[in-house]
Amino acid sequence: MLDRIRACLPSLAPAEQRVAELVLADPRSFALLPVSALADRAHVSKPTVVRFCRSVGYDGLADFKLKLAGNVSEGVPFIHRSVNVDDKTSDIMVKVIDNTVAAFLKYRNEASASAIDKAVTALTAAYHAGRRIEFFGVGNSGIVARDAQHKFFRLGINGVAYSDGHMQVMSASLMQPGDCVIVISNSGRTRDLMDSCDIARKNGATTIVITASGSPLAAAGDIHLAADHPQGYEHYSPMVSRLLHLMIIDILATALALRIGSDKLQPLLREMKANLRNKRYA
Repeated sequence: MLDRIRACLPSLAPAEQRVAELVLADPRSFALLPVSALADRAHVSKPTVVRFCRSVGYDGLADFKLKLAGNVSEGVPFIHRSVNVDDKTSDIMVKVIDNTVAAFLKYRNEASASAIDKAVTALTAAYHAGRRIEFFGVGNSGIVARDAQHKFFRLGINGVAYSDGHMQVMSASLMQPGDCVIVISNSGRTRDLMDSCDIARKNGATTIVITASGSPLAAAGDIHLAADHPQGYEHYSPMVSRLLHLMIIDILATALALRIGSDKLQPLLREMKANLRNKRYA
C-alpha cells in the first residue's frame, strides 16, 4: 500500500502530495487521527484529504484508513518468494503458505469494496428477476468457474459454468439484458474469454471480470474485480491466483446470500443438509 502511494506521488496535485508525505512519514498515526487533524498537519482542506484517498485508488478516507491500519499491523510481508529446484520440502511448504497468506492480506488491504458491491448488486438483481448467471473460465480458471457454479447452486441459483471456448461464445450469444456472467482469468489475455465477454456485453448482459489489473479483459468487462499478485502466470502452477480467485468467489457468494436473506435460504439449506445426511457414514 505504501509502495502504491510512493508510485502515485509524482502524479498527485501539490496539496495531495502533502497528504501522501504525511502518510509515508507516519502511517500508524494517519490511520488513527481524525480528518480535521490530518488536514491541519498536511496544511490542506478536509476535502483534499478525501480526494487524495480516491486519487490513489480507494473508496474514500474510511476505506483508506481501514486498509492502511491493516497494512501497517501485519506480521507477514507482502513479498512473493519463488520456489527453486534446489528447495527442500520444508522450504517449499513455507514459501507456498507464506505466498498465499501474503496475497490474501494484500487483497484485503487493496480490494475495492465499491466494485464488489456493484457486482453483488448486479447478481442480486439477476437472481430476483430470474435471469441467467453464468461462469466462464479456461484451463485452471475453468476449475474456479466450476467451483463458483457449485457455491451459487447451493443458493438455489441454476447457473452454468463453461470452460470450452465454443460453448462460451454460444452462451454469450444467447444472453440478454439482466443476465450476468462472471469471467475468470489469471492473465486476462485469453482470446476465448475476451471474445465471449465482448459478445455478452454487446447483448446487454452485465459482465463481471475477475482478473489482473491492466489486462485487456479488465478493460472489457462492466465490473472489474482486481485479482493482482506477484506470481507470474507462466511459471509452475498458478497456485496463488487460483486461491485468490476462489476467495473472491466466496466473497461474492456470501454477500449475495446475505442480500437474498436468511428467511429464504435457511429452510433450503436445512433441507439440503438433511437430504445429504444419508450419503455419509454414521
